[in-house]
Amino acid sequence: MNKYIFASSNQNKLLEISTQLLDIRLLSLLDVGYYDEIIESGSTLRENALIKSKTIYDKYSIPTIADDTGLEVYQLDGRPGVFSARYSGEKANATDNIKKVLDEMQGITDRRARFKTVICLKSKSQEIFFEGIVEGCISNESSGDGGFGYDPIFIPNGCQKTFGEMSLDEKNKISHRSRAIQKVVDYLNI
Repeated sequence: MNKYIFASSNQNKLLEISTQLLDIRLLSLLDVGYYDEIIESGSTLRENALIKSKTIYDKYSIPTIADDTGLEVYQLDGRPGVFSARYSGEKANATDNIKKVLDEMQGITDRRARFKTVICLKSKSQEIFFEGIVEGCISNESSGDGGFGYDPIFIPNGCQKTFGEMSLDEKNKISHRSRAIQKVVDYLNI
């Protein structure tokens, strides 16, 4: 069984990803004893995914998978985007970030948005990027306590409920992260 490190301490992301990588042993940062914060100083999702994967690969010499995900709201000029996790400030949590987006969307009828995930697979010889996108819209209020981040306010196209109202299995069938991970799986199975 191939072994990879997933360069995140976010257990929700690890759960989402590990359920899709069945023939791969995915180690978390906690599994390898990495407790330092990786500073995501990139100006794009791609740059942040690379920073995380390179940081961990350089330390452990084990192929590393890292992702960065952003919610891009069209009427907010793509914000929060690369700043999704800290949209309300460095110490903000998901509730603070959701409130800020909903406040900024007050009175706006065009609520189109998309979730975008960029994954970097870093190995000794290469850095390969995979992207997953799901289009949808921002709900008028937060709904559901499943998922994490902006899930309670994002309704994927063709759905009647938010990611926050979906089970993990439902979400994984259509999510941005699962689309990017499927590309990783397809690549690793070549």
